[in-house]
Amino acid sequence: MKIKIAIVEDDREVRENWVKVLNAHPKLKCVAACESGETALKQFPDCRPDVILMDINLPGMSGIQSTALLKEILPNTHVLMVTIYSNNNSIFEALQAGASGYLLKNHSSEEVIRSIIEVVEGGAPMTGQIARRVIEVFRKPAYKDLAKAQLTAREKEILHLIARGYANKEIASQLEVEVSTVRTHVEHIYEKLHVHCRTQAAAKYLGSEGQEAIKKWEK
Repeated sequence: MKIKIAIVEDDREVRENWVKVLNAHPKLKCVAACESGETALKQFPDCRPDVILMDINLPGMSGIQSTALLKEILPNTHVLMVTIYSNNNSIFEALQAGASGYLLKNHSSEEVIRSIIEVVEGGAPMTGQIARRVIEVFRKPAYKDLAKAQLTAREKEILHLIARGYANKEIASQLEVEVSTVRTHVEHIYEKLHVHCRTQAAAKYLGSEGQEAIKKWEK
């Protein structure tokens, strides 16, 4: 089954080029492409994309605002922010809004496709600098939130592996289960922790007893 992609990009030439590139790949299919967050909120709930490529600088509703609203409607859809410059503050705000990672507009077609597949498989395309900043912010509310979440033993095991950087396929191999089973557990983890992406889930875990668990594992 092909990965369904939706695009929000106000530059028509860029938008149409992405559609061509994505549809030319055997594993991808562009199911919607629009020029604004307002239009995306009307169209995307019906086509339910797996991944949204979201321009961070949109006229009208910003890409960050659009991401936050779309994640409320489509919590299982991954959003990859697309930006001209690697502006840490804007990217960080987008991740707080629920984005799973980001791309630069000057990335090659191969890099864009690789990032899309990576995020579907459980990755989070971003620089180490951004990842560290996310962890620092989400580290603070930690232990009580995780304790109240009442994760099952299996969910804790999977969350531990997410925090160590494992993708869904790697978790499935480690635990000897199907990837679809891992995805279901990950969705439950998101719901219980009130987060929208792997980075946020890992950050909450690393902010509590997870740090000690990671240290024990690495020993």
